[in-house]
Amino acid sequence: MKQYDVIILGGGASGLMCAAQLREHSSLSVAVIEGNSRPALKLKASGGGKCNLTNVEVDTSHFLGDEALVSHALSIFSKEALLEYFHKRGLRPVIRKERYYFCPKSSDEVISILLGRAQGSDMLLNHKILSVEGENPFTVSTDKGKFQAKRVVVATGGASYKELGASDIGLKIAQQYGIKTLPFIPALVGLTLQPKEFWMKELSGVSFPARIHVAGKTLDEDFLFAHKGISGLVVLSASLYWHRGEIVIDFLPDFDLGTIKNEKKLLSTALPLPKRFMKAFLDAVGLEDKPCNRLSESERSTLALIRNYAMAPSGTFGLSKAEACRGGIACEEIDPLSMEAKKVKGLYCIGEAVDVTGELGGYNFQWAFSSAVVCSNAIIKQ
Repeated sequence: MKQYDVIILGGGASGLMCAAQLREHSSLSVAVIEGNSRPALKLKASGGGKCNLTNVEVDTSHFLGDEALVSHALSIFSKEALLEYFHKRGLRPVIRKERYYFCPKSSDEVISILLGRAQGSDMLLNHKILSVEGENPFTVSTDKGKFQAKRVVVATGGASYKELGASDIGLKIAQQYGIKTLPFIPALVGLTLQPKEFWMKELSGVSFPARIHVAGKTLDEDFLFAHKGISGLVVLSASLYWHRGEIVIDFLPDFDLGTIKNEKKLLSTALPLPKRFMKAFLDAVGLEDKPCNRLSESERSTLALIRNYAMAPSGTFGLSKAEACRGGIACEEIDPLSMEAKKVKGLYCIGEAVDVTGELGGYNFQWAFSSAVVCSNAIIKQ
């Protein structure tokens, strides 16, 4: 049975960064066990193949998870540190929409850097992880054999992107050691509609910027009407915070409806929104498409719903359509200073396997890389 100093379970963003750091800054023997035939398939597919690495604005307010855990990880490997890391290795991410950092060419640029820095690690590909047993050393069983290590890093990701090999094996491993877990549920996903909002289904393909208020959060980005319900970047981020109950949509952020009070144009043309949407919205709220200057006070009050439309989604598009998951290994089980499980010395948990999820826009890769650096630093020091 081959033995290593460290075995990393999962060859995604967090696993590869952990391996890269360990190989670059120590002489530890490292193996990365990955179920797919190639590492980092989710990273490769993300951002339309260009990988949204991080965001212009990164702080704990953009994450759902234990604030102390996230805060420490971001303080150790911040957005600036992440950008500098890739800069030094020849990658200069470009900013889109004044907030998102993407690879200039493709996700392969990030993957090749991480694989290059992780050189010297054994990449055990096409190895399905079955179980982890024992302590110091740990025995990792796969469908291709068993391996031992003094330390094991659970970097198995979440349950979204099942077609790319995603599973809940990380939760099963934690549960074997009596570590608390929360089931994976869809996050960063479209929301389905109650019958009251079925009028939105007729607008499939219509998109424009909007604002959503949900669970004390205010989010701004593109809104998209889809066959199943509502989607777009703003809805995906809103889904992270939505459990049950209402969300409030502002279809015209920062627009003063008082400016059209004396307008002779019809409502459907006076407001700066797609005409198809306007006609459907007016019909849904029971307003006639009439000249703005002929609206009564009660009609103006009804029109104001366009800035304050409350609706209760019926559910989500499901895990198969989710960009990420809520849930994972419970934050309170992890030492923020090392990402080590408090109950099991030598067992570490990083990335999406932990119950930390960021909004859409590079936050989940930032968390993956930051948690990996905290973990690798701790292992090297020990």
